[in-house]
Amino acid sequence: MKHNNVYRKNFSLITAFFVLISITLVIALFIAYNLTSKYVESEFSGKKIDVLEATVKPYNDFFNKKIPEITSYQGYLNFSSAADYASTVFKSYPFVYQIDFYEINIGSKPVGNHLAISAQAVYQYQLHKSGILGYKSRSIAGEADFTLMANRLRDYISFSDTSRGSTQDEIFKTFYDVKPEKISYMNILRREDVKIYRQLQQQPQPGVNYQQNMMTFLLDANRLTVKNLHPKLYQSITIRPVVYYPLDNAPGYVTTEVALPGAFSDYKLYFKTQRSYLTEDINRRFMPIAGAVILMYLFLVFIGYLIYRNLKINLRLFKLQYDFINNFTHEFKTPVSVIKIAGSNLRSEGGLSERQLKHYGKILDEEADKLNELMNKLLSFTQLENKSIDIKKEEIELKDFVKGYIDSFKMKYPDFKLELKIKEVTTIYADPVLLGSIFQNLMENAYKYSHPEKKELSIHIVHDKRNITFYFIDKGIGIPKTELNNIFNKFYRLENKYNQNGSVGLGLAFCKELVNFMNGEIMVKSKENEGSEFIVTLPNDN
Repeated sequence: MKHNNVYRKNFSLITAFFVLISITLVIALFIAYNLTSKYVESEFSGKKIDVLEATVKPYNDFFNKKIPEITSYQGYLNFSSAADYASTVFKSYPFVYQIDFYEINIGSKPVGNHLAISAQAVYQYQLHKSGILGYKSRSIAGEADFTLMANRLRDYISFSDTSRGSTQDEIFKTFYDVKPEKISYMNILRREDVKIYRQLQQQPQPGVNYQQNMMTFLLDANRLTVKNLHPKLYQSITIRPVVYYPLDNAPGYVTTEVALPGAFSDYKLYFKTQRSYLTEDINRRFMPIAGAVILMYLFLVFIGYLIYRNLKINLRLFKLQYDFINNFTHEFKTPVSVIKIAGSNLRSEGGLSERQLKHYGKILDEEADKLNELMNKLLSFTQLENKSIDIKKEEIELKDFVKGYIDSFKMKYPDFKLELKIKEVTTIYADPVLLGSIFQNLMENAYKYSHPEKKELSIHIVHDKRNITFYFIDKGIGIPKTELNNIFNKFYRLENKYNQNGSVGLGLAFCKELVNFMNGEIMVKSKENEGSEFIVTLPNDN
């Protein structure tokens, strides 16, 4: 009982281990899901910068590369070349819907101690829906953009340091004017040009004029192409005014926004996604994590199962060893006790009659035979396992051979009903001692594990190709299906009222070893409370 308690505690620890890792699995999945959810929500707020950069990339290219191309003309753009330039802008940058081109003249006649800067002509270019470039000239009157840029240019000529190159900040403040949906640009003066204009301002030269160009680009933010780089995060991305805020912002939606730069600063990208749509992305990202956690859990379960199986096997081995020692001791103790009692009676002082002497002698002889049979079985089993027995084959007349065992069992057990059927076979080449041991054990089991009113056994022998098959069919108590794989194990005993004493679990194991040693096979079919059928197949070779 002490050992059983120890094993029960171990099984309790295994159960606690499974419960612990199961709880850990649930907690790990819960934490992983929450972290995944927070990560996706963080991405929802952070990845909008990627969308912004991709969306405004054409605008940045236009601002940083295309607009400065005007400077390369050094003020010599005219109506025709400006039209060509405008065509390339409209084609490459659809968000530019109008370009105003100014032909500027810088004269030598000072106006209030400043150079005279005036617009000789203004042309307006637009791209029609048909794809044809349209243009028209218009009056300069009231042009606030031109006036602002001209004043900046005068100040730059008057006060810039010509001993060095202009900084980017100075260039931007002088030659660029960025307003909502409008960019004005004047070609950037070289340092030599500034010196010439300053000298012209200080020493006017009548009739001397210089060319300068200026363009104003009108932009439409709604013509920007939104680049949704993360469609699994953002269900809808639209361009809205900065002041836009929907009143019907339902709780089932998640929103975020980011302002557009430069000339589009009055607008923003507005991101809107259904929460259920975002949940799908969370689940999609969570599944691999959950799979990894579950795999780890299954691995731990497998380790726990191996530990459990090892403990279970150890318990079974312990129980088998305990039962074996207990039953083996009982098997030895009973004959020894009987022999001791008989010996004590023989040594008694009172005289014994001849009949009593014969009776005690018979008892001593029978109990000694029991001890000898048990020892021989253990010895034979060991010899079989070590392959230290030589097979001595000889031709055996099956009918006489089996009938001898039937007659012997009928004498030993008068209530044992035995039946023999032999079909198409008369002899077998085998070791009679080993074959006899198989019959002895299977017939003994058939009698022992049968109800008192159903102690019956049918032995059928048939020829099957080059083999002889023996069928031992009883009407005993049967064997549960769960035990069929264990009954041929050494020291294994079925728990029932028929084997409480007098069995060490060697009979069927001994039979299997004998059959294997003879290069045969043994199988069993059984139903509880209906009986069992042991099938032994042996080769019939000389």
